[in-house]
Amino acid sequence: MGNSYAGQLRTTRLEDVLHNFIESSLRSNTVVPRPVFSQLYLETEQSAAHDGRVENDDDDDEDGSESNSPPVPYQMKPPPEGCCTTDGFCQAGRDLRLSSLASDNLDVPPGFLLVGVKSPSLPDALLVCAVDRRFLPDERGRNALLGFSGNCMGCGEKDFRYFTEFSNHINLKLSTQPKKQKHLKYHLYRNNQGVLVKGAPICWRGHDGRVRQMGSSLSEGHVTSDEHLPNLALTTHPAHTPGSYTVGSHADPIGPPHMVDVPPPLTNGSHTVPPISQPSLNHSGPGRPSTIGPHVNAGPPKKRHKGWSPESSASAVPENIMKTPPTSSSSSALPLSLPSVTPNGNRLEATAPASVSQGSLTPQSPLELSVTVPDQLLTTCRLQPVIFKGHGSLPQLTGNVSDVLVSSLLQSCYLSSQTLPRVYQHYGPSPIQPLSTEMQILLTVYYLVQLGPDQVPLIEDLEQIFMRSWRESHLSEIRQYQQPQTPAAPGRHYGIEPSSTLPGLPQHLSLPPQSQQPLTPSQLPWLAQLAASSCGEGVLVLGEQLGSLAQGLNQTFSRLMEGRLLNTNYVVVIVTAPGQETQSCVVVTGKHQCRALAESMYSPSEGLREFNHQLSSGLAQELNQYCNSLGPDGDVESLLDNAAVDSSQSSPLSSSQESAEERSPKNTHSPKNTHSPKDTHSPTNSNTHCSKDSPSRKDGCTSSPKDRTPSPKDTCSEYRVEWCEVRPIQLAVARKLLSHVCAIADSSTQNLDLGSFDRVSFLILVPPSKVTFQQTVLHLWSSGVLQELGGVDQDCVSQREAEHYVVKMDQTAQARIDEFIQEAHINTYTLYILVHDHAHWDISSAACSSPDSGLGLVDQLLNSRQVREAPNILTLHVTSFPFALQTQYTRISPYNEIHWPSAFSNDVDLYHEKTRYFGVSELLESTRSGSSLPLMRYDSSFESMASVLEERFPKLHSAVIRTTVLIQHYCVALMAASGRFKGSHHDLHKHTSVETLEIVQSLLTAAQRCPAHHGHMVLLRIPSLALATWAHRRLSNVRRRLGLEESFEIILGNPSQALSIGQRFTEQLKTWLKVQDADWVPRTYLELEALPCILILSGAEPLGESLPRSLKYCDLRVISSSYLQRTTLEQELGLAAYLVRAESRPPHNTGSGSDLLESDADKLSSTDNEEEDGQENGDSPPSSSQPLQSCPDGGGLDPSPGHSTTFPNTQRAAMDASSSQTQIQSPSQSQSQLQPEPLSQSLPYPQPTPQHQLQTQPQTQIFCQPQPVSQPQAQPQPQSQVHPQPLSHAASQPYPLSQTLSQYQPQILPHPQPHPQAPPPPPSHRRPSKSTSSDSLSPRASSPHQSCSWARGVSRPPSVLLPRVLYDIITASDSSGLPRCTSFLPHMSVAWASSFRPLLSKMMTCTEQSLYYRQWTVPRSYHMDSNNRTEGRSDNFHPRRLLLSGPGQVGKTGAYLHFLGILSRMLIRLMEVDIYDEEDINYSAQLEGVQYHPLSAPWPKPDIMRTLPFDYTIHDPKYDDISTVYCPGHKPCAEGNPVRQEDVYLRRRTSRIKLSKYAAYNTYHHCEQCHQYMGFNPRYQMYESTLHAFTFSHLLLGEEIQLYFIIPKSKEHYFSFSQPGGQLESMRLPLTSDWSPDCIKSPIFTPTTGRHEHGLFNLYHAMDGASHLHILVVKEYEMAVYKKYWPNHIMLVLPTVFNGAGIGAAHFLIKELSYHNLELERSRRLEGGGPAGDVWPFIILADDSCVMWNAVDLDARSGPVERAVSLKQVLQHMEACPDLAHYGLCGIRKWSSRGLRGNRPREPFSRGHLHDFLLLNVDLSQNVQYDQNRFTCHDVDFTLRLHSAGLLVCRFNNFSVMKKQIAIGGYRTFIIKTKMTDVPTSVGPSQYVCAPDSKHLFLATPAQLLLEKYLQHTSQRLFPLSTKNYTHPVLSVDCYLNLGPEVTVCFVSSRPHSINISTTGLLFSGLLLCFSDSFVTPGFLKKFTFLKGATLCVISADRSSLRQTVGRLELEEEWRFRLSDEFQTANAKEDRPLFFLTGKHI
Repeated sequence: MGNSYAGQLRTTRLEDVLHNFIESSLRSNTVVPRPVFSQLYLETEQSAAHDGRVENDDDDDEDGSESNSPPVPYQMKPPPEGCCTTDGFCQAGRDLRLSSLASDNLDVPPGFLLVGVKSPSLPDALLVCAVDRRFLPDERGRNALLGFSGNCMGCGEKDFRYFTEFSNHINLKLSTQPKKQKHLKYHLYRNNQGVLVKGAPICWRGHDGRVRQMGSSLSEGHVTSDEHLPNLALTTHPAHTPGSYTVGSHADPIGPPHMVDVPPPLTNGSHTVPPISQPSLNHSGPGRPSTIGPHVNAGPPKKRHKGWSPESSASAVPENIMKTPPTSSSSSALPLSLPSVTPNGNRLEATAPASVSQGSLTPQSPLELSVTVPDQLLTTCRLQPVIFKGHGSLPQLTGNVSDVLVSSLLQSCYLSSQTLPRVYQHYGPSPIQPLSTEMQILLTVYYLVQLGPDQVPLIEDLEQIFMRSWRESHLSEIRQYQQPQTPAAPGRHYGIEPSSTLPGLPQHLSLPPQSQQPLTPSQLPWLAQLAASSCGEGVLVLGEQLGSLAQGLNQTFSRLMEGRLLNTNYVVVIVTAPGQETQSCVVVTGKHQCRALAESMYSPSEGLREFNHQLSSGLAQELNQYCNSLGPDGDVESLLDNAAVDSSQSSPLSSSQESAEERSPKNTHSPKNTHSPKDTHSPTNSNTHCSKDSPSRKDGCTSSPKDRTPSPKDTCSEYRVEWCEVRPIQLAVARKLLSHVCAIADSSTQNLDLGSFDRVSFLILVPPSKVTFQQTVLHLWSSGVLQELGGVDQDCVSQREAEHYVVKMDQTAQARIDEFIQEAHINTYTLYILVHDHAHWDISSAACSSPDSGLGLVDQLLNSRQVREAPNILTLHVTSFPFALQTQYTRISPYNEIHWPSAFSNDVDLYHEKTRYFGVSELLESTRSGSSLPLMRYDSSFESMASVLEERFPKLHSAVIRTTVLIQHYCVALMAASGRFKGSHHDLHKHTSVETLEIVQSLLTAAQRCPAHHGHMVLLRIPSLALATWAHRRLSNVRRRLGLEESFEIILGNPSQALSIGQRFTEQLKTWLKVQDADWVPRTYLELEALPCILILSGAEPLGESLPRSLKYCDLRVISSSYLQRTTLEQELGLAAYLVRAESRPPHNTGSGSDLLESDADKLSSTDNEEEDGQENGDSPPSSSQPLQSCPDGGGLDPSPGHSTTFPNTQRAAMDASSSQTQIQSPSQSQSQLQPEPLSQSLPYPQPTPQHQLQTQPQTQIFCQPQPVSQPQAQPQPQSQVHPQPLSHAASQPYPLSQTLSQYQPQILPHPQPHPQAPPPPPSHRRPSKSTSSDSLSPRASSPHQSCSWARGVSRPPSVLLPRVLYDIITASDSSGLPRCTSFLPHMSVAWASSFRPLLSKMMTCTEQSLYYRQWTVPRSYHMDSNNRTEGRSDNFHPRRLLLSGPGQVGKTGAYLHFLGILSRMLIRLMEVDIYDEEDINYSAQLEGVQYHPLSAPWPKPDIMRTLPFDYTIHDPKYDDISTVYCPGHKPCAEGNPVRQEDVYLRRRTSRIKLSKYAAYNTYHHCEQCHQYMGFNPRYQMYESTLHAFTFSHLLLGEEIQLYFIIPKSKEHYFSFSQPGGQLESMRLPLTSDWSPDCIKSPIFTPTTGRHEHGLFNLYHAMDGASHLHILVVKEYEMAVYKKYWPNHIMLVLPTVFNGAGIGAAHFLIKELSYHNLELERSRRLEGGGPAGDVWPFIILADDSCVMWNAVDLDARSGPVERAVSLKQVLQHMEACPDLAHYGLCGIRKWSSRGLRGNRPREPFSRGHLHDFLLLNVDLSQNVQYDQNRFTCHDVDFTLRLHSAGLLVCRFNNFSVMKKQIAIGGYRTFIIKTKMTDVPTSVGPSQYVCAPDSKHLFLATPAQLLLEKYLQHTSQRLFPLSTKNYTHPVLSVDCYLNLGPEVTVCFVSSRPHSINISTTGLLFSGLLLCFSDSFVTPGFLKKFTFLKGATLCVISADRSSLRQTVGRLELEEEWRFRLSDEFQTANAKEDRPLFFLTGKHI
């Protein structure tokens, strides 16, 4: 068949196929026949065999037609006159030959390919043309679309739609029919030289252009198994009769190319779909076969209007359409078009976007005839038709227009689906085209056909259908753009699951349709009618012989008035007039659909106004009278009057007055006029209390506490309430919040300087609900946060004071907000936390909100310039529904989001919670268990009655009808449950629903079972305040007339009013809560714990009110079904969220597909396999707490009220009566319990067991997974104990019994056994806490016959009743397995950024979900973030804004309150540091009482200092493990240094000290003053530094030393250069005579290693602003990291050879460099003419952990007092010492809290060892060097040698330095590791040395360090005579080495004129010679006397020098040596080991 016939049907098969199709449609209700269109026209790939023959796909076959008619000879159309007919040229005369165009620059449109055309007349040449790549096959010969689209590359003419036309244009001159398969032969490409050459041949063989699929019989076209049709349900808005089941289908549009991670797996180009077994998948409603429609491709139609091109359809859409107007695809569902409301309540569409009237979809058509709406349309038809604009302009409506509604929502959906290709324009040329108009209309028809009779169309479903159809028609092109793109946002890429079908689309429509042909306008009406024929009269298509939309609308109105559309829900009008664009519209004519759509057009505020109008105008009067009538049973009012007369309890008001006032809602006025609820039931208003002898008492009227005689038994031991306990998961969230705050502070952006704040303050913003306000105040007051922040006791803070920190966001909030801003501006050192709780409530822009509305206040505050720019205000948004704050314009960084973590991972309790959270996910799980009554359900009988009344009263809003019906049900249920009408002939049960009766019975009987009358709460949610007020009055009236006022309370929950309850119930609560305050009244719903009550909660939406744990029923049957946003739905369901006792919950099943509704931190759900496994194992969620059971709390008996119609009402009444008798006679039977322990453990909700059983029972068994069914779970009771039980007892058990006992068929239930009296629990079990409010106590602990229903209830979540419509939406799933509502628009204030978006994935984490919304939603114009867009920036996040999200009622308030507390503690902690606080050691018991200097002496005097004895003893406690230095006058303590008790566990004692303002800081400190000093100020360029080499020579090193200085530009003035930027010459030094109050003369050197972050190098505050020269001395390998963290500090880089050296090398080089620099400075001064000797010779050697400095002040009364001073003051005081030049070394005392206490005389100056902070005179100490090899005790060694050289050492005791404990880095960190591995190994000290030339494990550690460590740890063996022998020390010559704490060392210097202690008469126990030089002679050693057997140790650098030393010193004369006494350090030869020799004295 030729291409020109491609659009025609195969006529030979048409008759047969149509016949079979009609027959199968008539016969089939379950198996859905395929429409004939899909069999004839748009078939997918053909099967090879058909009727036993194989089709031939050769070229020969292609020449003929597929019909049986003879082939038609082909004749060329004659060319136009005057055109070119030359071969190789086009008709315009342009050359097309490849040889001519090979080098030309050809303009190829996007999506087109260059192709070589074979011409019969030019066998050796190819003609060049451009062809749309979609019409060409791929390399396998597949996926080519039918038809043709090409351009001429000669003349440039474009848009040839037929190959016939194109072949004529290029002069092919064919004798046969032109076929692209024959003549498009080769691909063309450019080679390396840019020349166009012939490429690979086009592969036409595998897949011809006429893809045919011919079934062997029509049955092959039917869906015969679930595998063929995984999900056929059309929509996720199903409304089916009981028994039907609808599964959401896989609607999953593909994401943009840059967001797709892994392409879906393909099989033959089609999606592979795993088979999913679903019940009843093949019908969407009873008797409504689902039609399977064709999958028409979205390619260019073959007969489209001229001018269509790949670019034109997208560009024809006006630009403003792309920005998604509010009524376009951004709407979540049909309800979101908000029209204006006319006074009479009827609406015409007035809010269509401006772009709707223009553009490609709605061209300005010529003036059409107007359409007259018939009069009395609403009255005649009892419906108000809704007209959906489609394509084209809707004609003007005249006449009775108020009876018709017009919506542009469908038109907006069409527009948005045609803007899709714009998504791809950013990624280069694209061949992707939008859906055609015809395809959109046909898909719309298919969608409507699939809808059930009670279903309402959802625009989002239709939108997803368009997306899937479009995506799969361009699958190959889309994949080309998916591969190279990178994700645009961090986190997981949003890959697209390979889902199979769309909602409402047949299965085969989802197959790749590249081979399908475009849909033409002429085919559209016929195909649409064919599709509609499968659903009977449900959808009517008017399309034939229609010339205009006006004609179609007139026909529709005529049929409506004639009653011909009674069974028709939708009329689709299609106009396909020749020469015009296709036009369409949809008229909704179904009564249910019209009502739902009409009501959805109201905005929430308009809906509330409509309710008030209908109530105030009396429209509801007739409805109320109708509901009051009970038919043959009379009416409600007369029965109530009789009940009141019978009980002789007259009412103050007459019955007629009450009837007129209470019965009808018409007199209900605005909330301002309503009386307080207290007035209705105050004790003085009613005399209807039950008397003691009243017969109604036994009928169910409970007695008042006042009527009872108080007795000790009237208390309930199981009742305990506690609100202030912080749960472990709340602690974890608080810490996560704190870590995010610290991350902001630690970031380089400098947006938060935590170090600059000294306290925390806060303000909590809550919605304008008085209950929410008081609830937050209660949490705040009881949390202790105010005490922690204010430092006061709990008793000092009242709740009134706590109210100062919480603000209700209403008109009164402005003053408090202004005060807060002013306070934050003044107190810059206070960090203010602004908590925006319930943050999704008010996100309105202040500019778009009226002052009266109360909205926009949050925007006015949070986004004001004062708050945004205040550096000390941190904003925390807290919400359960963060979606509205996660848009493209959000102000919150994704890195600043904190999501509530999942408490369970793989059923492991991560936080050891006592409770488990039961939220929306678990509610949905309960609907899937299938084995019991779900917790969330709908009331079918209520729905039926409401539906009947909606048809009867078409003018009333459904909310008014449903509320009236529901309240009537409650009234009748109260009458039935009261027991007053049992003896009468009235059968009240049939006039209420079973669900309502169960609720009321349970409410009335619950309090009777508890001695304290504890009951439960019933929540009745009525959004309209007017309806809620009427409902409250009505129920209160009925309660009063029934005498039930004392049984339960009825509370009206009005957000704008405070909570109010009756006085008697207040007294009850005070007794239960043990409240002593006489004026106390409950202010929150939480305080109503255990109060039996009905709470009527009003308000457009819940405002964050928490409900008590006694909530048992959550009645949401009258909430609105119109506003289908995710936030709205989840917010209502969140009212039932609950914390359940962990012991009573089953193992947490994460297999639900609904977990995305909960804000879990990690995976929101697991895989389907886990879900199935959980259900197989009986791991189903808990059901409601005995719904419809008489026991334990009373109620109905029907185990399945959801299908209540299956039981006759009479039978139900009889069962109810019998059950109530059973309750009274045997209350213990109703609590029958399983005796075998193993069985009770397998129950998700075990019945309460005695305490002793629970204590002996392993707790792990409660949490264990139920065993598989194949394993026995319990031992059945012996048969003899099993007795038949009535149904009531079976119903009384928790539902999992049906699972657990299913394998034991004979035993229904074990016989109930009474439990023994449980012993009283220990006190530890009675600690009150909210999370353990129902501890594991037996409910019979107080009485064997009574049990507290409240105590049982707290371990069971509440039951939820929903409207049927919402139930069907919520329980349906989309293609990803998530609940359908998750794909709805997240919030009314946001819009979808594009219709082209993927669905949320089931495996997304909360972070990925946030990124999804951040990409795919934009705020509407009235959103407060709508103006948050800065040009040129990809984001505009506020740096100090956090978002905490978590499920409702999970504990977010407690978490952020705890966060405030730990943040305050952290700020205090930041201002505190751990300071070493150790008392000096080694003080002698005998001290001279001589005072050398007066205490007030400012400076030491050299003469006095020389007379002061030098203290050889080391007193620094860090050296408590080294050898004592021998001092003749020192007498050590016999017991040694005392070990304090706290030091047993702590290595060194520390104290927490608050930082003073003069502290030194590490790199984490950021403040405004430090920024320039640190070089991190973002306003300045990063400081540039230069590297300078500095070389000097030293005799000891024997070679030149080259050091490097890194000098920042800002510090170059401290140095002198040969020329600017030239060679570094010296470091400038001041003169001794120089003095400046703001200058420190001494350069400060700080050697450091491993502490680039933690070293205290920021001396800005310590120096108090004084200029100073600070040099960091670093090792070469650490140079870069130190430079990174301290860019504005001068670095002195040690040579490479010192990378492994110790602290001695650093100090050695510093000292030698300083002396060399001193000489250079003196030379420079001499050259300048100044005195050489006046250069300042001092330097400071400071440790990198010196944090603060103190000075001692003398107080006459209190003695010496220490105070914090700056380092500047310390140094200036020391530098000002008049005789400072006489001292070689000065230092200060180390701080200790005990330093100024004790009896020791305090000398202001002393001579002794100095550590950590030194002032060194490099001039005087020129000849005394630090030992460059030393790792330990180098300062002790240096001080001893300095003193022996005769230099004065002075310690200023009036100053002290505090050292911070830094656990990281430092020179004392030694790592001993082997040469074999870099991993530190445990090598003992004995292995540090070895015998020379032995095979030993060599260590990769410096030899000097090994030697020092060896001597420290093994000196007891080396010097055995010296151990603990102070009087016989080891003589150490010229050096001090640590020989361990038990050995005493006597230091002597061999230098001439040195100062040594007197050794006369001293016997030494050993001799230590280390690197002895020439000053050590034999004569020098002969001065000393040694004990016999004393040890000698000689240490040298190598063996030869060791022998030379022994010979030179003639040691062998007095010492005996052995060959085995020579050792070396365990170093390899290349590491230059040290050698030592030991010997014994002869």
